[in-house]
Amino acid sequence: MTIKLIVGLGNPGEKYLETRHNAGFWFIDDIVSQHHLHLNHTARYKGDNDSFTYQSEKRHILKPLTFMNNSGESVQALAHYFKIKPEEILVAHDELDLPAGTIRLKKSGGHGGHNGLRSIISHLGSKDFWRLRIGIGHPGDRNKVVDYVLNRISKKDAQLVQDGLIDVMANIELLLSDQNEKFMNAVHTKK
Repeated sequence: MTIKLIVGLGNPGEKYLETRHNAGFWFIDDIVSQHHLHLNHTARYKGDNDSFTYQSEKRHILKPLTFMNNSGESVQALAHYFKIKPEEILVAHDELDLPAGTIRLKKSGGHGGHNGLRSIISHLGSKDFWRLRIGIGHPGDRNKVVDYVLNRISKKDAQLVQDGLIDVMANIELLLSDQNEKFMNAVHTKK
């Protein structure tokens, strides 16, 4: 199934720009740069978005500006308007359970405690969307998770995440052309 909507999760505003929770936004920024796009705010979708054509298919990109816990409102609004099915959506998000910079592609599944995914599952009424899991590491104590994801990422971890996203962007055509197995083989073997 062709990916028609690529969503990057994060929180809007300067305060959150360099926090681990914004790893999904960083991925969208890389797509914007690589494809020479320009994000525009659309109130109807409660987010910044643009689109481009790849292999005769229109692809949408979206940064929900609803704050993480309400990301589903934005995703559902755009998906509904363009009649995009859950299995045609790729959601890029920070992943505590992977070391910083490790990238994994996954189809379907639960929210794993991630409030952005929880909101999207709730609003779409489905968990059958693709996830690009961007490893940010774990603080080692579940009581420190909130502060960890909402604080500025260390320079070392930021470099690891950036290196992981460089690998993703080098192989993005595989994702866009429904070659998910090849994408996984190329990116998963990096870490």
